[in-house]
Amino acid sequence: MRADSIFTGILIAFAGFAAYSISDASVKLIEGRITPYESGFFGALFGIACLPFLLRKGDRYVDMFRTNNWPLWIVRFFASGVGIIGSVTAFTHLSMAEAFCLIFLLPSFVTIMSVVFLKETVGVRRWGAVAIGFLGVLVVLRPGFRELSIGHLGAIFAGMGGALSIVIYRAIGPSEKNISLYGAGLWGGLVICGIAMIPDYATPVGSDWLLLAAYGILGGVGNIFMMFAAARAPAAVIGPIQYSQMLWAIAFGYLIFGDHIDLPMVAGIVLIVGSGLMTIARERVRDVALPPSVGPNAEGALAMVPEDESTEG
Repeated sequence: MRADSIFTGILIAFAGFAAYSISDASVKLIEGRITPYESGFFGALFGIACLPFLLRKGDRYVDMFRTNNWPLWIVRFFASGVGIIGSVTAFTHLSMAEAFCLIFLLPSFVTIMSVVFLKETVGVRRWGAVAIGFLGVLVVLRPGFRELSIGHLGAIFAGMGGALSIVIYRAIGPSEKNISLYGAGLWGGLVICGIAMIPDYATPVGSDWLLLAAYGILGGVGNIFMMFAAARAPAAVIGPIQYSQMLWAIAFGYLIFGDHIDLPMVAGIVLIVGSGLMTIARERVRDVALPPSVGPNAEGALAMVPEDESTEG
């Protein structure tokens, strides 16, 4: 790839991760006035507006429901729904910085799941990265010294859901179209969140509709940016840019939500980000199959698989 193309890809990736961050800030601004299930449902519904721009050459809408491996498609379906609920719960109950800290354990979860499900051989350095990541979580959470909430559990489930989606893609490989797994995630969010929201449904009012639209559409815009970025720069270059979301989280938290981060959280952020960067670096050296370990948006990771890495059939 040419240097100017890679630079353009990097800029587009920064824009994509900014879009994800604004999307997350939008759902946080709802402040629990509707349930996380309802926010997840309407976010997925508004996200459909971006679907035409995510179709690649030869893709058709019906391909969202075509797969070479129905068991893994179904697992992706449920993992997405659970991950969306977990993510919205985390951003509702935690500061953005703390939510991102926990969700950014995704690369560590990918490493563990790759060993368990893909029988991948993992060396000392990647296990060391996992250990550093979990140490960072302990520093952030400080169990026994502060109260933990459902938001922390939601963040963990969001990270695990995203990691499972990435491992599923690696297991299926290039025989599966990206749009198929993207469709599994989209419909998983719509169906699971849609069913879960029924008992406590409350029609959104006023500005909440705008916030839900921003949540869903900006998430989709982020995926589109990731697709264009991957066409111009290698995934190994784009992957580390995901941690720019932490800067957005700190900025939004301070300017919009009045959040402040203390020294232990700063230390935890450094450890968790360092763990993720180590994992991405080792995956690059070992030429691990795409998509890269990108969090907290698994759809963004799928979009980062270049067109020539996916099947055209």
